Amino acid sequence: MAVSKIIEVVGRSSESSDAAVKNALAEAGKNLRNVKALDVVSVGLRGDNMDEWGALVRISFLVDDVTDE
Repeated sequence: MAVSKIIEVVGRSSESSDAAVKNALAEAGKNLRNVKALDVVSVGLRGDNMDEWGALVRISFLVDDVTDE
């Protein structure tokens, strides 16, 4: 049986909300395997001049089967 884990991460970009989502996935993907889904929870602007996009995303990935044999 497959088991999934879900984490939340925040990506940032000065270009767009889409770029912020892609940055979040790219950075998380450096340490995660078997990513199966990404849900965008929220996006918004930040910074003194409201010029930085932030994207809160949930990433779902399969947990490796760790069994003692």
